[in-house]
Amino acid sequence: MQIGTHQLRNQLILAPMAGVTDRPFRQLCRAHGAALAVSEMVSADTSLYASRKTSKRLDHRGETGPIAVQIVGSDPAKMAQAARVNVDRGAEIIDINMGCPKKKVCKVAAGSALLQDERLVGRILEAVVQAVEVPVTLKTRTGWDQEHRNVVRIARLAEQAGIQALAVHGRTRACGFSGAADYDSIRAAKAEITIPVIANGDIDSPRKARAVLQATGADALMIGRAAQGRPWIFSEIAQYLERGSELPPPTPDWIRELLLSHLDNLYDFYGSEHGVRVARKHIAWYSHAQRGSTEFRRQINRATTPQEQNRLINDYFNSLSSIQEEQAA
Repeated sequence: MQIGTHQLRNQLILAPMAGVTDRPFRQLCRAHGAALAVSEMVSADTSLYASRKTSKRLDHRGETGPIAVQIVGSDPAKMAQAARVNVDRGAEIIDINMGCPKKKVCKVAAGSALLQDERLVGRILEAVVQAVEVPVTLKTRTGWDQEHRNVVRIARLAEQAGIQALAVHGRTRACGFSGAADYDSIRAAKAEITIPVIANGDIDSPRKARAVLQATGADALMIGRAAQGRPWIFSEIAQYLERGSELPPPTPDWIRELLLSHLDNLYDFYGSEHGVRVARKHIAWYSHAQRGSTEFRRQINRATTPQEQNRLINDYFNSLSSIQEEQAA
């Protein structure tokens, strides 16, 4: 898989997710098999870049390249300026968000709302591509709603503008994250253009990953929600695609150590107080499929210090390990 001059080591990419794909999570997914990890979206309004929230989103210190930053907005000139600023800050790939379905983004005619105005889409793509020398990619959806699925036309506009890769979430904006992903529309877009196409949506297992590649003809896969609490999904899929075999499921002890390491990075990145709050959702994701997780999450949500969170995690996963050993005896 190649994006411009960047040769990726496999076909697996971590999707940008607001409030999730911060630097610690991107680094973790890269360490466990993702070839590329795209940042949380940042506004095209560069006057916001000094804020604490946005400055964290723009923090790439120690991160393995290529560094991919996603920008969101609806004004071509501001999008171009945001691209230039982020390249100056170290971005090696600029990704344009035309897929976010959230109301607060769409109400300002950004994200997936742009799919209603193809002329504006073209102007934004051309402005950003011309503004920077690094590769520019686009993430989009299949359309605004089921009656207005225009991903094939968007794909043609992207290629004409000089976009280097197109990621398509197989749902319309109206779908949000509900219903089954539409892989036929991704396949139709792939058939119309020569640039790499990345399939996104409902890829939650190695077998599903292979099936989506076969169904769409896509060049790569983008994984989002399935990596929450399961960053090792990338290594599982890579193993299956490369060798046709499945990795054994991780043990409770292994998950515990990975989670504790992840939390250490969160505390370091955000500071203890804020890090504890950010950690809660990750702990919930890591544990949701485990026995007794409801009570565990209730306790975790009351913990206010890293030490409390660590103690509860050790106790909980040690109990899971003991149960597993008893069952194996």
